[in-house]
Amino acid sequence: MARTTPPPPVDIAAIFPELRTHAGTTTRLHPRPGMPTAHDSSAGGPLLWPADEPWPHCEDGHDYLFQPHRPETIRRWRRILDAAWGRTRRGEQLQLTEQERAELPDLDDCAPAELAEQPIAMVPVLQLYRRDAPGFLGPDAADLLQVLWCPLDHGELGYNPRVLPVWRRAADVGAVLPAPPEPLIVSESYLPEPCLLHPEQVREYEYGGLLPQELDERIQKWEEDQEERRADDEPAHSYQFDLSIAPGWKLGGFASWHLTDPHPVDCGECGEPMRLLLRIASHEWDGGSGSWRPIEDAAPGEFSSLHSDNSPTAVSIGRSYSLWIFYCPVSFDHPHGTAMQ
Repeated sequence: MARTTPPPPVDIAAIFPELRTHAGTTTRLHPRPGMPTAHDSSAGGPLLWPADEPWPHCEDGHDYLFQPHRPETIRRWRRILDAAWGRTRRGEQLQLTEQERAELPDLDDCAPAELAEQPIAMVPVLQLYRRDAPGFLGPDAADLLQVLWCPLDHGELGYNPRVLPVWRRAADVGAVLPAPPEPLIVSESYLPEPCLLHPEQVREYEYGGLLPQELDERIQKWEEDQEERRADDEPAHSYQFDLSIAPGWKLGGFASWHLTDPHPVDCGECGEPMRLLLRIASHEWDGGSGSWRPIEDAAPGEFSSLHSDNSPTAVSIGRSYSLWIFYCPVSFDHPHGTAMQ
């Protein structure tokens, strides 16, 4: 089912016409649970990976581990709880059978940390076909973007997973790798649930802290007035959360710097300022960005689910943040950059 972002609650460019020169588009990916194949655009699904191409592994050492588990343990835990929540009506206590209680893994019982000393197979995070994605970013000859990551924290990367973007031509792939290797251990937060994508292009505006100072100050004053309206129980809106930058997984557009002040993300090879490639988000929307909640997701279903409607991928970055992945506009072959916000 397609996903449709509602019209913005306020035409902010009508209030601040200068914003039109700081507008752009992004493609919301709208991952939702599904059964993707290697020929689908997906999050956490199988990749169109050549059978004769080595599967990437991470050999960084992984000196920081927090509750590592074997992938099959996480999947069994999720499968049991998802079935139980799926027959539990919203607002009711979780309905677990005695058999499910007996079979449910205890996630406090972790896998041996020594497994991290071996090469860790990367896991599929995203596959995006050009045909499905308005605003596709990649080399002109490429029509397929694949993103993998090491499913463990890396201290030198701000305790985030190590990311590997790969571009290719789908037509160049002959025999497809039928069963990629599994990592020996993973962080539960970095093992995505298989989702199909429902891309939708929407308008965004630059992060407030990167706007011209005078314009940013006027917008902040407007937001203060909105807070006064909220105190009087009148409709009120936020530039940052309601009008500026789309939440959730997305392709291109503007990055948010709400966790830290903006800082340069420059190419490590040529020094060129980098641009946003992807946002891998913990949530598709939240309490602050509910105005972006797709129309089709407005009414919750009768029954619950293990992962809430706004976190279908089960990915969690830090304390429910996002991982922002940047590319060099000089060459897609240059090293990418990342930031957690």
